[in-house]
Amino acid sequence: MAGAAAAALATLGVVPYEPTPAAAACTVAPQQQRMPTIAGQPWAQQRWGLDRLTALGVTGKNVVVAVIDSGVDARHPQLRGRVAPGWDAFEPSGNGQEDCVGHGTAVASLIAAQPSPDTPFRGLAPGATILPIRASERVNGNDTGRGTPADLARAIRAAVDRGAKVINLSLVLTEDRPEVRAAVAEAIARDVVVVAAVGNGHDPNSPKDATTYPAAYDGVIGVGAIDESDVRFGQSQTGTSVDLVAPGNQIPAAVPGGGYQIYAGTSFGAPFVSATAALVIQKYGPKISARQVATRLLATADPAAGSPGSPEYGQGVINPYRAVTGVLAVGAPPKRPPLPQLESDPAAEAAAAAAAARRRTVALSLAGGVGVLALVVVGVAVVVPRGRRRDWRPGTGRASQP
Repeated sequence: MAGAAAAALATLGVVPYEPTPAAAACTVAPQQQRMPTIAGQPWAQQRWGLDRLTALGVTGKNVVVAVIDSGVDARHPQLRGRVAPGWDAFEPSGNGQEDCVGHGTAVASLIAAQPSPDTPFRGLAPGATILPIRASERVNGNDTGRGTPADLARAIRAAVDRGAKVINLSLVLTEDRPEVRAAVAEAIARDVVVVAAVGNGHDPNSPKDATTYPAAYDGVIGVGAIDESDVRFGQSQTGTSVDLVAPGNQIPAAVPGGGYQIYAGTSFGAPFVSATAALVIQKYGPKISARQVATRLLATADPAAGSPGSPEYGQGVINPYRAVTGVLAVGAPPKRPPLPQLESDPAAEAAAAAAAARRRTVALSLAGGVGVLALVVVGVAVVVPRGRRRDWRPGTGRASQP
């Protein structure tokens, strides 16, 4: 991929990969546009009414969400205590808790930032545990940052081996790389929910956007972005890779060392979907399959222009509250074969089975009643005429003659 193309894809937060020489470890996170706090409640939080989830006790507690990115600053006040030791593709002794770029910290904060009296900003799943996996520093047009497809493949396997139930990939590849495809397939085979941004390279003058990976791989939930008007964010790519959309414009998020910045792009829509997956897993228990989680996210999405199945909006806008509380019915499969047919949710299955048992009992009882009634009718039809012929006298038995 040429440098100009890499820069275009890197704009506004999506991290493109291509082989690159190792670079020296950076030590200072970017400080541009740092804000000490957030003035008002972010529009995504207003849209979803996070207090309703809190009232249900659904926070993503005990669910491990891997953020494969530029690392996560575990010292940020709202992430303190929520970031586990992870894995580092660049430093053998690293644990992923260093973020020289800021991208991974922002993504992680949208998932698991703790509520604070000092700011209205919080994560969608503040009970979740972030597993930081540092595997790319290619962001904002930085063509010299560290990160290769091989690093990404190793990062995915490291996340699975360390117990991630959800993997967030706010990054894109412009080529189908076999090592990454294989790692993603292994993660899905081990029942991990994989969420990936679709990229910010939309070209209004082209009839079709370029396919991006890992979002396009089988079983991955590809996420586009919308703005405050529920309209597709202008640079959000379109196509069959888009399964869902989420807020991705004017998004405040944490930066390393404390404070916040405003971000835009599909990188910042993906973590809302990953966080919702964590909420669903907590709600329905660790035995819920990744397929069931994906089904629930797709089936409970809010309608968007042209959805379901729109190349711009996929199945619609992620709705965390409905994803947690909605009752699903059996129906047609989503537009992409890798994502499963709609299934009853675990809570509804027991109730449905009990109801079916009751219906069977009633049906059997009715059948039994009909059977008894039939015998009575037959008996009446046979006995009454005989009785009449006998003037209702008992019949007399006679011995058989030889």
